[in-house]
Amino acid sequence: MQVRILMLGDVAGAPGMSALFLGLSGLIRKTRSDLCVINGENAAGGFGIGEEDYYAMKKYGADVITSGNHIWQKNEIYPLLDSKDDLLRPLNYPKGVMGHGVCTLVRNGVTYSVISLQGRVDMPVTDCPFRCVKETVEKLRKTSDIILVDFHAESSLEKEAMGFWLDGSVTAVVGTHTHVQTMDEKILAGGTGYITDIGLTGVHGAVIGSKPEVSIERQLTQLPMKSEISDGAGSIQGVLIIADTQTGRCLSIERV
Repeated sequence: MQVRILMLGDVAGAPGMSALFLGLSGLIRKTRSDLCVINGENAAGGFGIGEEDYYAMKKYGADVITSGNHIWQKNEIYPLLDSKDDLLRPLNYPKGVMGHGVCTLVRNGVTYSVISLQGRVDMPVTDCPFRCVKETVEKLRKTSDIILVDFHAESSLEKEAMGFWLDGSVTAVVGTHTHVQTMDEKILAGGTGYITDIGLTGVHGAVIGSKPEVSIERQLTQLPMKSEISDGAGSIQGVLIIADTQTGRCLSIERV
């Protein structure tokens, strides 16, 4: 049996949320997707997820919402991190930290597991994502038909290394965080789908979804200026994955 999975890139502020409101249900129908995974860590003005953002993304069609280093920006989301199985913070935070990094759900008789993971190169300090995810995947393989990994990381080297580290043991490893969609989607030798970054759900005529003038001023002055989400119409980026539920292998991965 084959399944079709949408994994969408970082939702950046109101334009990204508007793009989901206007386009996600149609995209799900068009691609005949069985599961939709969205990285929502920048939904609230570019930094974090608000409670209303979580419920809106679920209403628009998200089955699982992954995140990254900005998940901690909005205190209002903290209670949901514990109470909602489909809202993830990165797996590789120390034991005892609120929330969870894995969601397992069943759709039409197929068991999916989604892992949210964070890199360490030029990122906040966390536990080793390579050791952490390997142990988790070994457990999930006993019960899950499809395993998907959102690796939220800055370094292309670290992302590619993760792809090879998990090749053959998960269905797909997709990168998030840089907001720039790469063109290196591929199926690795062991059958794992891979792409370095699935892109941005937000304003593309901007600097990773933010106002160019603020980003330029920060470069010129080196002052720690906070990015501001750009005004304008947003659009959706991500990948469509087709996978075999019997083997857990990726059969196709293409940019959307």
